[in-house]
Amino acid sequence: MGSLSIWHWLIVLVIVMMVFGTKKLKNIGSDLGSAVKGFKEGMRDGDADAASGAPASTDKQIGGQAGAAKKDTIDVEAKEKS
Repeated sequence: MGSLSIWHWLIVLVIVMMVFGTKKLKNIGSDLGSAVKGFKEGMRDGDADAASGAPASTDKQIGGQAGAAKKDTIDVEAKEKS
């Protein structure tokens, strides 16, 4: 019983393609790719905010539209008097 050879993996791949179909596998692959791309962009934005000392923006929406409806508002932080 050891590790699986290339022929075992090819048989598994053929079975998966027969069950799901190539179109569904393509859709799953593109969805996964866009999710990874969005994650990388979020990490890059978080690193840029951390490097500049600015707090991370909390008004970002899923899908890459950052604050599209809030362009005319001013974001302020209320501070308590000490």
